[in-house]
Amino acid sequence: MKSNGGFISSQIRHLSSRIFERMLRDSGVDAFNGAQGRILYVLWENERLTITEIGKMTGLAKSTLTSMLDHMEKGELVTRIQNPKNRKQIFIQITENAKAYQQQYDAISQKMTELTYQDFSKEEIAEYEAMLVRIKNNLERYERNGYDDRTEF
Repeated sequence: MKSNGGFISSQIRHLSSRIFERMLRDSGVDAFNGAQGRILYVLWENERLTITEIGKMTGLAKSTLTSMLDHMEKGELVTRIQNPKNRKQIFIQITENAKAYQQQYDAISQKMTELTYQDFSKEEIAEYEAMLVRIKNNLERYERNGYDDRTEF
């Protein structure tokens, strides 16, 4: 059976990213982009995390995170703090400057959610999100177990 789910998911991701970026710009938020907003979102919720923790929570690769965090640090959105108990471990901490954007970001996220789920019932939303979690779990399991083409599905 031919399926277009992956292609459609990719289109949705690109469309929603462009729309979200436009909503940020239109609301006057120019200190960070949508991808950086994902990092800020987990830091607003947790205040201080390691790069590994941020990667797990956002789905961003460590190499991608490193360059994004460099830009965010220059923009005074995050700071790097060395763990005094483990000098090899670095925490990423949100700044007061970034905290000032949380309410605006949350409002934009809410608008995006309303746009995304327009004309969906609560039951349809719950079912759709449950399916997305299953897909995410399938992909994470595959990634954890390696990329061997002989992996059983």
